[in-house]
This record gives sequence, structure tokens and C-alpha cells, in this order.
Amino acid sequence: MLNFLPAPILGAASLLFISVNTIFWSIILYVFIFFKLISPLKSIRLFFARVATVCARFWVECNSFIFRVTQKMEWDIEGLENLDRKKSYLLVSNHRSWTDIFVLQQVFKREIPFLKFFLKKELIWVPFLGFAWWGLDFPFMKRYSREKLRKHPELRGKDIQTTRDKCKKFKDTPVSVINFLEGTRFNFEKKEKQNSPFIHLLKPKAGGIALVLSSMGDYLSNILDITIVYPGNQPPHKFWDLLKGNIPNVTVRVNALPVPQKVVGKNYSEDTPFRQGFQQWVNDLWQKKDKQIDSIITRYRQSDKS
Repeated sequence: MLNFLPAPILGAASLLFISVNTIFWSIILYVFIFFKLISPLKSIRLFFARVATVCARFWVECNSFIFRVTQKMEWDIEGLENLDRKKSYLLVSNHRSWTDIFVLQQVFKREIPFLKFFLKKELIWVPFLGFAWWGLDFPFMKRYSREKLRKHPELRGKDIQTTRDKCKKFKDTPVSVINFLEGTRFNFEKKEKQNSPFIHLLKPKAGGIALVLSSMGDYLSNILDITIVYPGNQPPHKFWDLLKGNIPNVTVRVNALPVPQKVVGKNYSEDTPFRQGFQQWVNDLWQKKDKQIDSIITRYRQSDKS
């Protein structure tokens, strides 16, 4: 264990280890992505896609090892029973910080298919990881502002079609797709700015998850409702806090939900009754999550005092 080191040195060491690990596995990954791109047959492309995913899993495993030797974190995880790596899932989660991604990879690395995130198109330029994400078929999304859609109405619905096309590719092999419904990391300033009715959450955006369910709801086994809390840290905290060893506790709750009925083929933007009903379903989910987070934080504070 290296957590005896001073925080700045520990943070620098952790960052160095993770960077080397990322570069190493990215280079290997690029080789299989290249073979995947030039393969003429779908069966061969799927083979190299699976091999590339195995490389990505090794990257996650090595990151987990790095965190084990550099961090002293207490994990409190519930709800992993009956998950299956041969089934497909849609994960919905609150979003506290960039640490969430590493937490989710750690929690689910051996429980369900490799996690894939919806990413902003600009993230494709992230060194090493951007091309790796693209090669692993992570869905890159480009959102258009209302002003741009006004000037270029031909772009209307293009982002929706892109999502549908990505979801079709997910049907070739078991997959886990995650959506952070808040759309951004939580902090109290954002909460007040949008006048969120929740204590620990921003308002959820239902459009993205509705589109995924409309496109591939019949292919999913369950929706996994994920709640992530760092009860020893006040939001927001940065990824640097994780590297320095300043996140002592991680709490994760997993609740498997059935896929809502009659969502396949629905149009969230144009079907008003469906949109209203689905938004209410998401709001109810968020109200329960908000109470759960409050209960976790309260219990932690009481145990910390005792």
C-alpha cells in the first residue's frame, strides 16, 4: 500500500501509473481495432471487437489493482445478485464526479458486459482514450442548440437517428449501456440554478433513456438503477481528490428494474402522452433515489459521530 505517502506525491504516483496503464492497453487495443476496420466479414469484425473488449477489460483490471495499492477506500455495495455477463442492461445513475466512471467499472467489471457510455462528440479527441472509445463502439453524440436548429432545420432529428443507429449495433453482442440522467455532474450551484426539487440530485432528463429503450428495449434484460454516494465527501469533488486518496468511502446501491412495457418504437419527442408518462416514471425514480442518498448520508454521519 502506498497511501502512507503525502497526498501530492500519492496523487502524482497514481496519475503516472494510470497514464502508463492507459497508454499501454490503448496501443494494444489499436491493433485489434485496425483489424476490425479492415475485416470484410461481419463475423470476423465481431471477433476482433470481442478481442478489443477483452483488452479494455484488462485495462480496467489494471486500474483496479492500481487503486488497491494506492488508495484506502471502504466499499459498501449492495444489489449485485443475479446479474449475468451474457445479458444486456441499461444502467441509469446519478452523477457525482468523474470518479463515478472508475467506481462503476470497479463494481461491474465481472458482473455484466463491458460498460459503454454515451459521450459528447468532442471527447473523441481525448488523447489515447478517444480513439479507443470510438473503436469499442462507444456512442458519440452531437447535440444541436435550438439556435442552430433554427438556422439549419435539416439537422433536426439527426442526433436521434445517430442514437438509433448506435443502438442497432449493440444488438450484435451482449452490452451494458449507461446513461447519467442528470446530464452533468452534481453540485449545489447547478441545483439552485435549475431550481431542482431534489436535495441531492439535479433534474433528470428522460429523453436519452427513452430513446435507448425505444430502440432496443426488447433486447434488454433489465434496467439497473444505480445510486452512487461518497458519504465522506461534500460535492463537488474532483478526480484529483481520488488520486490523492481523499475519498475514504464509496457507497453503491444497485436495483434491478423491469423494462417498462410498450416503450419499443415509441417517439419521445412527438408522442405527448408517452413523453408525459415516461417523464413521470423517471421523476418517481429520482424521488426514491434522492431519499436513498439522504438516508445513506445521514447514516454515515451518525456512525461517524459515534
